[in-house]
Amino acid sequence: MLTVDPGETVRYRTLDAWWSAGPYAGGSFDERPRVPQYQPDAGHALVGPVAVRGARPGTTLEIRIDAVVPASWGTTVAGGWASSVNRRYRIEDAGVVHTWDLDVTAMTGRNQHGHTVALRPFLGVLGMPPAEPGRHSTIPPRPHGGNLDCKELVAGSTLWLPVPVDGALFSVGDGHAAQGDGEVSGTAIECPMDRVELTLDVRDDLPLTGPVAHTPAGWLTIGLGATLDDAAFDALESMFALLGRLYGVTRPDAVALASVAVDLRVTQVVNQVVGVHAVLPPGALR
Repeated sequence: MLTVDPGETVRYRTLDAWWSAGPYAGGSFDERPRVPQYQPDAGHALVGPVAVRGARPGTTLEIRIDAVVPASWGTTVAGGWASSVNRRYRIEDAGVVHTWDLDVTAMTGRNQHGHTVALRPFLGVLGMPPAEPGRHSTIPPRPHGGNLDCKELVAGSTLWLPVPVDGALFSVGDGHAAQGDGEVSGTAIECPMDRVELTLDVRDDLPLTGPVAHTPAGWLTIGLGATLDDAAFDALESMFALLGRLYGVTRPDAVALASVAVDLRVTQVVNQVVGVHAVLPPGALR
């Protein structure tokens, strides 16, 4: 396990979420080649944990996302492997697999059907383990991060997460070359990342109950819940607190200002626990 001092930058390379050994080449998606480390119940392929000196419960981990560079290929699935998610869409069990060639110079991806999309790479999983002992699934996001799948966490963003365990024990993975809000099929363009650079710091002056970020899209707070209503109110509670810190306003004033200047967006609906992010765009409130 790597241990770093606050303020140090860590460089990562990551597999795709499925532990793939290379691009999908046809045949059964469930039987595609995987790296030797893969185990059937392994969950997302993550890199970590990284311990950060001085991190402890009650402090906040600051993650500055300096670089996110995808590899040259990626995969999207609808139905089949993701049938538990896509049953509601009445997709046949065989499903479909889109394979993507990723051009990181032009920042575009092209699939085998000739569809082209703009790339906006980010990591789906950024987080720390629960405080409770035991083995924990990588699928549901938690207040201290994990499978957030928030497409706004691109390079140039800073994410803050409440620390649940001594040392933080921070892990990353689940690279996405592009994703829409919601991640509606259960997969984005799932891809390895050739280079990820994150600067990790510890804050003892920023108490949080859930994820908060400053991104090119603006300030955002991520809410989680069993329903979109629950997740939306969770995101808003964090946003009201953030508005209070940023502008020195009371909670009632924060509610009024949020109704005018803050947008609610669906983060994802596919990870057992759903997510909503509240966004205060740049310049929306002065």
